[in-house]
Amino acid sequence: MTQTLVSARGLGLTLGGQVVLNDVSLTLEAGRITTLIGPNGAGKSTLARLILGLAAADRGHVERRPGLRIGYMPQHLHLDESLPLTVDRFLWLGSPGHTRERRAALARTGVEHLRQRPVRLLSGGETQRVLLARALLRKPDLLVLDEPAQGVDVAGQDALYALLDEVRNETGCGILLISHDLHLVMARTDQVVCLHHHVCCFGTPESVVQDPAYLQLFGAGGIAPHMAVYTHDHDHDHGLSGDVHDEEPPHA
Repeated sequence: MTQTLVSARGLGLTLGGQVVLNDVSLTLEAGRITTLIGPNGAGKSTLARLILGLAAADRGHVERRPGLRIGYMPQHLHLDESLPLTVDRFLWLGSPGHTRERRAALARTGVEHLRQRPVRLLSGGETQRVLLARALLRKPDLLVLDEPAQGVDVAGQDALYALLDEVRNETGCGILLISHDLHLVMARTDQVVCLHHHVCCFGTPESVVQDPAYLQLFGAGGIAPHMAVYTHDHDHDHGLSGDVHDEEPPHA
């Protein structure tokens, strides 16, 4: 029997006289990957903030399972660049604990070699992987990732989504992905929710890409529906940086 982690019902939010969300309902379950898609300004990140409890809706309500642990990977990291903050220290500030746990989290996301590097010197893709390691350190019941593949090339994106699939299968956590990367994300997800201030359509990837509402938003001049369900099968592995290797590299 599936376990509901978050249930959002009839959410509405108006900011500055503009309707951001209108009557939005969403259920997130353990062991299920849900992908939230939609054009820029559709309210995706705002909906995530309501689910996380970082903002309050004008209407509707959000129920979270008691004791729910959430790992959150924001779209952007805002830090004072003058701070002499290493990756290891950054992880410790979010989840104080043993060094071996932080090393393991970084190794899991392919960036253990960056442990002592200043955060301000990380590239966009490196920052994303460090943020994912930070989220995984919380041993979350629900993992919420806002545009997790920005700054990562296509091969690296495929490796990232494969890793999230592994995490879901190993831990049974629920995952909410917010992404524009329909080409790869939709091949790795169980449920797709198409948002444009309201829920336009939802269902399996195969059903959503045939829905008239989806086609209106993405079919003309956007990402071709047949590409959205592409599956990347091969006999080698990609690292999260996009490098090809035949077997998993040894961990320190």
